[in-house]
Amino acid sequence: MTKLWQKEGTTVSQKIEKFTVGRDRELDLQLAPFDVQGSLAHARMLNHIGLLTGEELSGLQAALSEIYQAILAGDFEIEEGVEDVHSQVELQLTRKLGDIGKKIHSGRSRNDQVLIDLKLFSRSRLREVVDLTSRLFEVLVDRAEEHKNDLLPGYTHLQIAMPSSFGLWFSAYAEGLLDDIVQLHAAYRLANRNPLGSGAGYGSSFPLDRQMTADLLGFEGLHVNVVYAQMSRGRTEQAVLNAVASLAATLSRLAMDVCLYNSQNFGFLLLPDEMTTGSSIMPHKKNPDVAELLRARCNRLKALPAEVTMVLSNLPSGYHRDMQLLKEILMPALDEILECLDIAVFMLTHIRVSAGLLAEEKYDLLFSVERVNELVMQGIPFRDAYRQVGAEIAGNTYRAPRELNHTHIGSIGNLRLDLLKSRLHDERAQFQFEKADEAVRKLLDGNAS
Repeated sequence: MTKLWQKEGTTVSQKIEKFTVGRDRELDLQLAPFDVQGSLAHARMLNHIGLLTGEELSGLQAALSEIYQAILAGDFEIEEGVEDVHSQVELQLTRKLGDIGKKIHSGRSRNDQVLIDLKLFSRSRLREVVDLTSRLFEVLVDRAEEHKNDLLPGYTHLQIAMPSSFGLWFSAYAEGLLDDIVQLHAAYRLANRNPLGSGAGYGSSFPLDRQMTADLLGFEGLHVNVVYAQMSRGRTEQAVLNAVASLAATLSRLAMDVCLYNSQNFGFLLLPDEMTTGSSIMPHKKNPDVAELLRARCNRLKALPAEVTMVLSNLPSGYHRDMQLLKEILMPALDEILECLDIAVFMLTHIRVSAGLLAEEKYDLLFSVERVNELVMQGIPFRDAYRQVGAEIAGNTYRAPRELNHTHIGSIGNLRLDLLKSRLHDERAQFQFEKADEAVRKLLDGNAS
């Protein structure tokens, strides 16, 4: 089948074609709805500047709507011999509308087509990631409230240090997710800028209304410079993957804690039987495979920003085919982090907490700082109190004061989960998801102004 870029009388070796197309046909199916959205906005703009008549626009909108519905129904495919989603959509438009279908490519290149598709795809997937991260946050905060009075050994250097609580442990990871959402917002803002009209990276002699397409698609703004619009390819992907890597780091650390705390030597947490696997030789084993695989899959995600860096290394300005490989890094990674978030929600919803842990004599030394503070409250200078308690421990006269009085913000007795919830609300509000939702809805309904 003739390619969009193919000249009359030229052919390309099948071996070369297979190598250069790579996984595009497979991955581009995920871009299909966004390719249609971008085409709808571009068509309306072409009509606005006089390159499409009202009748031609109506025909294109109707045909693109049909394609969009087929995509939603799972009936869209990229045919054999068609190299990408852009070619497939244009092919279907041309079959249905003839020369009118060919007009939609006026003023754009496959370069800015793939850019707009990836921007819209990233924007959509990032919203899913934020939604599921928020859900995990809610589970952690709920578990923190549920177990705020259940004490837990706190560690430094993997040695018992001071008393902690499951309320602190759960809500520590909840607050970590808030910082991850900040990074997701930075990535979202980079994805939420319009590259349409940059063409192959040098603009067009047509009087394209780039602000119009930005408004139609609900973007925050433009990539103003057409050269930079193309240079944003890779930079956006890297920002998204940096945010994913940050989130993955939070999840992998949490998974490591679950593996550790679930082991018999610790016994702080218990994964229910239905969440564990057994051994082929040891009848007693209940392995935390879910946490181990969560840890491994998230650790793998942490490496992806470096992979993007290597693909982009030493590239001059302008478009280069190297960038095609970024899809193979970005798109599976977003699927992976969503699956990891989902399983983390499930695991933490059902995990069980062991109560009464610190009553055991082996945890007496956890309360040594409490003993120091007790003496300080009696008027003894801290450094003298520190030495006195050290002497008590060495002389075996130390007695652990198990009554805790932690009242400051963020401590065992004052988690201030309300502050964390308030911050989640504020961080989510900055994304302004509703603006993009409303714009795309109007565009798809044909009611955009």
